[in-house]
Amino acid sequence: MPRSVNHVASRNRRKKVLKLTRGYIGARKNVWTVAKNTWEKGLTYAYRDRKNKKRNFRALWIQRINAAARLQGMSYSRLMGALHKNEIDINRKVLADLAMNHPEAFKAIVDKVK
Repeated sequence: MPRSVNHVASRNRRKKVLKLTRGYIGARKNVWTVAKNTWEKGLTYAYRDRKNKKRNFRALWIQRINAAARLQGMSYSRLMGALHKNEIDINRKVLADLAMNHPEAFKAIVDKVK
């Protein structure tokens, strides 16, 4: 009796991965083993970089707050320390947005903690 293989399911599984690798260069888009490895590696990069994205944005916000604080004659660390001491709970994302788009509001916050 011949061996039974579910070729429909395995072909669909391969086609699904090859469809996801469309746009890749060379064998990465149409050779099954290369495409599968590339796709799996891409998933690990995506997972890692979702974490790195948060890290990069926090660093950007800190740089923007520091630049705006120095225009007001205060360093970033002194500003954050004063905010915590005065129990003003405002996160870095909002502070950076105020520093970039509403400098008068940021100045008011700095004046309050001075």
